[in-house]
Amino acid sequence: MKIKILTTGGTIDKIYFDELSTFQVGDSQIGEVLRQARVAFDYEVIPLLRKDSLELTDSDRQLIRDRIANDPHDRWLVTHGTDTMTVTGIALKGIPGKTIVLTGSMTPVRFRESDAIFNLGFALATAQLQPTGVYIAMNGQVYDPATVYKNRELSRFDIRV
Repeated sequence: MKIKILTTGGTIDKIYFDELSTFQVGDSQIGEVLRQARVAFDYEVIPLLRKDSLELTDSDRQLIRDRIANDPHDRWLVTHGTDTMTVTGIALKGIPGKTIVLTGSMTPVRFRESDAIFNLGFALATAQLQPTGVYIAMNGQVYDPATVYKNRELSRFDIRV
C-alpha cells in the first residue's frame, strides 16, 4: 500500500529564525522525519503549498481537492495548519474511493518538544486503517472534520458539543 502525502504548510513546517523574527513556513520536513523513522511502507511526499492555514483560500482548497481526486491512489495524508484544518477537511468530503487524513501540529516539527512526529505517525496509521472518508488525526484521536474544533485554550482538538 502506498500513501501519498501532500504538504500544504502550517505550523508543522514553520521555521523560527531568531528572537526578533516571526515564524515562517519553510520547506517540508516530512520526508526527512519519515526517513529518520525508517518507515517500512511505500510513500511519496508531494509539496503542494507553503502557507499558514489562515492564508489558504477556497482556490487553494480546490487545488488540494483536485490533486487528490485526479490521482489514482486511494490513501492520502495532508499536512495542514491547525487553524483551518476542519474547513479543508469539509471541503475534501465526497471524493469517492479515497481515504484522506489531515494532520498537523501545535508546534513546529523542528522543536524538540513538538507534537508533530507523534501526530504524523498516528495520522499515517490512520490512513492505512480507516475506510474511505475524510478524517482529522490529532492528539491521538481520529475525528470527523465536521464535528471537531481547535481548542486554543488547551492546545488540542475537541469534539464540538
